[in-house]
Amino acid sequence: MTLQNSYDLIARHRVVAALLLLLVFPLIMPYEALAINILIFGLYAVGFNLLFGYTGMLSFGHAAFFGVGSYLTGISIVHFNLPWLAAIGVGVAAAALTGLVIGYLAIRTRGIYFSMVTLALGQIVYYAFYKAERWTGGENGLRGIKVEVIDLFGMKLDFLNPLTKYYMILVFVALALWLVSRILNSPFGAVIEAVRENEKRTAACGFDVARTKLLVFVLSATICGLAGTLRALHLSIVPIDSLHYLQSGQGVMMSLLGGMGTFFGPFIGAAVFLYLEDVVTGMTSHWMAVVGAVFIVFVLFFPRGIWGSILHQVRRMASRNKGGAA
Repeated sequence: MTLQNSYDLIARHRVVAALLLLLVFPLIMPYEALAINILIFGLYAVGFNLLFGYTGMLSFGHAAFFGVGSYLTGISIVHFNLPWLAAIGVGVAAAALTGLVIGYLAIRTRGIYFSMVTLALGQIVYYAFYKAERWTGGENGLRGIKVEVIDLFGMKLDFLNPLTKYYMILVFVALALWLVSRILNSPFGAVIEAVRENEKRTAACGFDVARTKLLVFVLSATICGLAGTLRALHLSIVPIDSLHYLQSGQGVMMSLLGGMGTFFGPFIGAAVFLYLEDVVTGMTSHWMAVVGAVFIVFVLFFPRGIWGSILHQVRRMASRNKGGAA
């Protein structure tokens, strides 16, 4: 099998290839909690990348959807005693609704103005939850989200076991990856990338650009909200930092590190970011300076990101081999 055929095979079955890697991922990480964090934040970066990498819209307010998903899931369990699965549904629905409102207001602008509007609206959501102390715990965050045992078709699964928790979360991540892959492979996926490449030409071809942007924004918010719900179940608390703009910045960094506009790049970016954070924090309290320096190096010398650069080299080699064979 040639390099080009191998590349085409993996590209056609990218969800399966991604899941095969994620299945063994906790076995190669130093400890399971780090693997769980990478899985959750990789999904968060996938949602952000759908908007930024594939549609070309840079949002600085995506922590709002991540945090809303976390908080509404936690509130559903703590204050209303909903089952964990129903709580996830509430969190995802709330994130999607928040995305609809913020997206409707933000897509009227473009470029840096779009980024600033999403940042401002995201901070409004942050302060709204910060002040709703009775429901959210305010500065201390929401605590007491207890999911110890999951009843799955009569099977009792210990959610406190790290490996069990990882593979339970992986089920939701797999569904989200399948959905993103179907979207990107559909005619709508072609319209999304057309908007990124040339918005005016896309509109001239008869496509409703504003509606496309809004729909992508809501889809992106929904996936980020799902990541937030899973984090709430994982940590059993929801820190107020989940809604902060620094959380939005992490999504940007992970997407760029891994390779924006690539399917698996966000997971690579999340793994590098969180692994560096885990290692460097044991050496110095100034870990953000080290991670920032690494980020700058990649932006300057590897603008396609880690996974994007690897894919670019594979395509070049495959093209060279094809040309040589001809």
